[in-house]
Amino acid sequence: MKKIIVGITGASGAMLGERFVKFLLGAGHEVHAVLSASGQTVFKEELGIKDFKKHFGASKNLHVASAEDFAAKISSGSSKIDAMVIIPCSLSTVGAIANGITMNLIHRAASVSIKEKRPLILVPRESPLSPIHLKNLLYLSEIGVHIVPATTAFYHKPKTIEDMVDFTVGRVLDLLKIEHQLFKRWRENSSAE
Repeated sequence: MKKIIVGITGASGAMLGERFVKFLLGAGHEVHAVLSASGQTVFKEELGIKDFKKHFGASKNLHVASAEDFAAKISSGSSKIDAMVIIPCSLSTVGAIANGITMNLIHRAASVSIKEKRPLILVPRESPLSPIHLKNLLYLSEIGVHIVPATTAFYHKPKTIEDMVDFTVGRVLDLLKIEHQLFKRWRENSSAE
């Protein structure tokens, strides 16, 4: 079982965060979720989810902290956490993290992940990207942050939006070294070399 911080920001793509958390909880992992105020708004607008914790039921593995709670357990480097994923990740969050600006618990936990050299995965959901966005993403990548754009592949022949979302979620799980069967891999079960 892994302990994963999941930051959810106000970028469109609430389904990415919802399906990621659902997979982690279903597989028995511990989730420490933090939704920004905009993230909560997007969850309500896109998915009709008003109460994040209630949506996932009474899971003892789900811990939800307020984005304003700088005293939360996950704000400290001494907290035993395996990785952090921000999904979806707004480009303003990318900018704050890249420049060491800590305006909420998501930014603080990301800063802690970087200083403690723990895996940090960002799933930006924005298009088109400006030169500022690209520079921030490049800098974060250069210091070891994984950047997984919210994109899909088509070789697995997705039939639903969930199939497309699960491709991105699966790529994040791959980086976390968590087994899954969310999509068919390239040339899987094929005689092609």
